[in-house]
Amino acid sequence: MRGGMIAVVGGSIAGCAIATAAARAGAGEVVVLERTRGRLQDRGLGLCIHDERAVELGASGALPEGIAAHPLRQRRWVVRDDAHGTGGRVIWEQPFPFHSYHWGLLWQGLRESVPDSVVYRQGETVTGVEESGTGTPGAGVRLANGSVERYDLVVGADGYRSVVRAALCPDSRPQYAGYVCWRGNVDAGRLADLGSVADSAPEAVTTVCFPGGSCVVYRIPGPDGPRVNWVLYAAPPQDGGLRLDDPTSFPAGGLTPELAGHLAALLDREFPPYWGRALALTAPADTFVQPIYDMETPRAAAGRLVLAGDAASVVRPHNTSGAAKALQDATALADGWRRCGSFEELLRGYEETRGAAGRELVALARRLGRAQVERTPPWAGMNGGEMEVWWRGQLGPATGIGGRAMTP
Repeated sequence: MRGGMIAVVGGSIAGCAIATAAARAGAGEVVVLERTRGRLQDRGLGLCIHDERAVELGASGALPEGIAAHPLRQRRWVVRDDAHGTGGRVIWEQPFPFHSYHWGLLWQGLRESVPDSVVYRQGETVTGVEESGTGTPGAGVRLANGSVERYDLVVGADGYRSVVRAALCPDSRPQYAGYVCWRGNVDAGRLADLGSVADSAPEAVTTVCFPGGSCVVYRIPGPDGPRVNWVLYAAPPQDGGLRLDDPTSFPAGGLTPELAGHLAALLDREFPPYWGRALALTAPADTFVQPIYDMETPRAAAGRLVLAGDAASVVRPHNTSGAAKALQDATALADGWRRCGSFEELLRGYEETRGAAGRELVALARRLGRAQVERTPPWAGMNGGEMEVWWRGQLGPATGIGGRAMTP
């Protein structure tokens, strides 16, 4: 299929990947509408992509070469046990074939790969999307200034609060999972100040286990050198001042005293001393809180509307699949564009493959969240064999985390 005008609503990771894929596949005109005016690359969060997914996405062109990544090889599950030193006691180790990324550096690499033919417009807030009337195929995009632009296809890559999803699946809204995550990162060089060898394996992911939650710690590349990224899942304090009716996080540097105090008390009470001190090195400006939500949609495409990334399915982060899923969505759209002879055929094939994939990821992440936060087991009394059985019980029909290979 050749030609056609496409609007991509959202210009972060999913949006850049979709725009690049569509342009390379033969779309006539691609316009990206990104509401943020500032520097997206300033977002310093960490994320991971499974090695097998990275190979697949590199071959498709969705994951450009040369983006900084840090190799990870194993995952260590630890509990506080003062008899085993400040680093805690390792209760299980498992393979962890992933590479970690800095969100901003990954976005920058994807943005630089967007072809010059794509029009990338920042500061454009889309307030609504509507399909054209009978006999006029296409969709209209309504902007904040009141104008409406017409396109042959509109792709929603606009995340949790997608206006494209509101048009395609008006009854699908993110639902609060009952807990939050604290997130942050710190210069990896500062760990040397702690005087311990607990972090002597930089290719290992450490999961600190405690009643009612867990925390994942791993290294990521940073603009100025390696950093230690951490994500801590637990229920929030009742008086923390969080809004739990919207999946918008407290921005970095915006923690209330109640939230900061709750985090400090949790680290002191539940964490092995080394890991509590390591997280406490994070400056308030690099720490924030995000309520955890999830959502599945009954469809990912219909008419002339398509959903990609978090707009199509909001998956709890436990599955470590968000970036890979967004890049797979872009790959699927490009494959369909090259293969199909009409928009109707394109969207039908996309729905068959990517709709089901998104719903599977939501279901798996819910199981992981229940087991690792909502209904935590007696970790301190478990051995490696019991941990492996527990882990397999979470996976269910899935073979692992990080997403699965794409369906042709």
